Amino acid sequence: MDHRRKVCEQDLTWIKPSFLWMMYRCGWGTKHNQEIVLAVEISRVGFGWALRNACLSHYVPALHGDAAAWKRQLRQAPARVQWDPERDLCLNPLPYRSLQLGLAGEAAVRYADEWIVGVEDVTPLATEIHALVRAGDLERAAGMVPEERSLQLDDEVLAHLRA
Repeated sequence: MDHRRKVCEQDLTWIKPSFLWMMYRCGWGTKHNQEIVLAVEISRVGFGWALRNACLSHYVPALHGDAAAWKRQLRQAPARVQWDPERDLCLNPLPYRSLQLGLAGEAAVRYADEWIVGVEDVTPLATEIHALVRAGDLERAAGMVPEERSLQLDDEVLAHLRA
């Protein structure tokens, strides 16, 4: 087994579809061991598979029944979803949430081997936008943030992931 496959089967790999949430997480690419920011494009089929096979990262009685059932589901699920506050250009929390998708086991292997269709180093873009934010030029900074479109999914895909 190659090293990449072994790592994918053991660790959780997180997909953060929101650019500004990712900037919050990595400190605009300035946090230790997070200095490189990559935009990874994955297939819609792969993203859908991960969502269909995901478990919420936190217990919700109305969805999971009892806590023990949720813990079993979480251990068995190859993907997990958590909802975190979206961020503005100054990385302040907004009143709505963005999906974070964690992949392990089969999902992480499929991600690495099948779902990735493109990778782009966006570190220079993150650095440039951050400089504009620090300089107070929020209008120019906002114009440089990559366009994010809502992904239209059938209700059944997310029903088990809404708190």
